[in-house]
Amino acid sequence: MSRVAIHADADAQAPAERVFAVLTDWPRHDEWMPFTKARGGHGLGAELEGRTGVGPLGFTDTMVITDWRPGRRVAVRHTGRLVRGEAFFEVTPLPGGGSRIRWAECVDLPLGPLGRAGWLAAGPAIGAFMGLGLRRLARLSSEA
Repeated sequence: MSRVAIHADADAQAPAERVFAVLTDWPRHDEWMPFTKARGGHGLGAELEGRTGVGPLGFTDTMVITDWRPGRRVAVRHTGRLVRGEAFFEVTPLPGGGSRIRWAECVDLPLGPLGRAGWLAAGPAIGAFMGLGLRRLARLSSEA
């Protein structure tokens, strides 16, 4: 099994606590992350479920929260059949009242050599969607 890491960053004009509140309002996830709906709990040990796809095409990503620092950080362990590994979101205050958002994923690729080949094609698109999602999260947090 191969493990890959990817991350994206964005700056928000909103304070870290506000960004974190919007980030962890799971039913609003689809307002900033394209093609993804989420639901779940809050705090260490809570379970989350994300559904990524268009129409009937997609997959469900189950997760458990492994780190919860309100206003600053949430980390998860992916526990699904397709997506396995770890991820986190960190929100860091910036001078002037804004914040920086970082989303990092470290996932195990399924399907051996086929999964590695697929990552070469899909990795850049996944990174682009992560960046797009964070920019949308930054704007949404600043509007509220």
